[in-house]
Amino acid sequence: MQHEVIVIGGGIAGLQCARELHQAGRQVLVLERARGVGGRLATRRYEGQPIDFGPMFLHGHHPAFLAALRSTEGVIFPSTWPRHIQGHGQPCQPNAFEGDERRAIFSAGLNAFAKHLATGLTIQLGTSVKRITLDAAGFTLETKTGETFQCRELVVALALEQALALLATLPTQPELTSIQALLGMFASVPSLTLLAAYPPQTTAPEWDLLYPDQSDSLQLIAQDSRKRQHPNFLTLVIQAKPGWSAQRLDLPPEVWSAELLRLAAEQAGEWVLEPLWTAAHRWRFARVDRGNELARPILATLKHGPRLGLAGDVFSPGGGVQAAWLSGSALAQRMLNEVRL
Repeated sequence: MQHEVIVIGGGIAGLQCARELHQAGRQVLVLERARGVGGRLATRRYEGQPIDFGPMFLHGHHPAFLAALRSTEGVIFPSTWPRHIQGHGQPCQPNAFEGDERRAIFSAGLNAFAKHLATGLTIQLGTSVKRITLDAAGFTLETKTGETFQCRELVVALALEQALALLATLPTQPELTSIQALLGMFASVPSLTLLAAYPPQTTAPEWDLLYPDQSDSLQLIAQDSRKRQHPNFLTLVIQAKPGWSAQRLDLPPEVWSAELLRLAAEQAGEWVLEPLWTAAHRWRFARVDRGNELARPILATLKHGPRLGLAGDVFSPGGGVQAAWLSGSALAQRMLNEVRL
């Protein structure tokens, strides 16, 4: 089936790009391989209680991004969470606590922001694109289930390594070779993450967020339940540092999750070893390595005239969700304003 624009990836960059194109009257289809939108902006629910296990909160300073946060139902903005921080370990995003940054959380979990951006868009979930071909008519996308989609304009808004793998299926041509060489200079870092829930009578730690001092294993421990107005359970999110995660990335989850729980207990107390349940999540591409970002998204006109756009956190300075959102917005504006051949 022929489409005007197809966006591969229902994370924040892809959703914002699709949203602005749609609002400008373009016919857009978003293809997302997961069962829901949001990508790394992930929220799980335990008996109705949200638990964020990607970013712990959203932050930024750009007026347009902050306006988008404020427009989302259930936003708590500006948020004082985390109010109580313990430890002097290095945050994933050090600028999150600078004076001009504003923080936001959501009563329904951070994924509410992604769902807000997706409102009104045509999105096909559970659709994984495995190959892209190109001819005079434009792009043809083939999915793992054998479906095909055609478009004249294509946006790839995936994690860096996933985008490169998909671009490698296209026929070789100079424009693509240059893009691949440029993106090959950057890399994502992993994060092994463990969620743990505890009975409501558990004595809560005094902190909202713990950055362990001089730890080569733990990035943070977040007491996610302190974001919730009336939590039924105490919930922790334990995230490992990139180097530690990379060494264990392909081990069975039960191996590294037990290790993470033990490491968290060393920091927070023996009570951590007795959860009601745990859930492990492997973020293979958690974020772009800090400080390695491009100034803007890529928009290239390929042979025969089809246009290829790339957006994501690597395509805007600063990294993180704000960078992903800004890159999607900037790419949409370039697609609308630059002359199509």
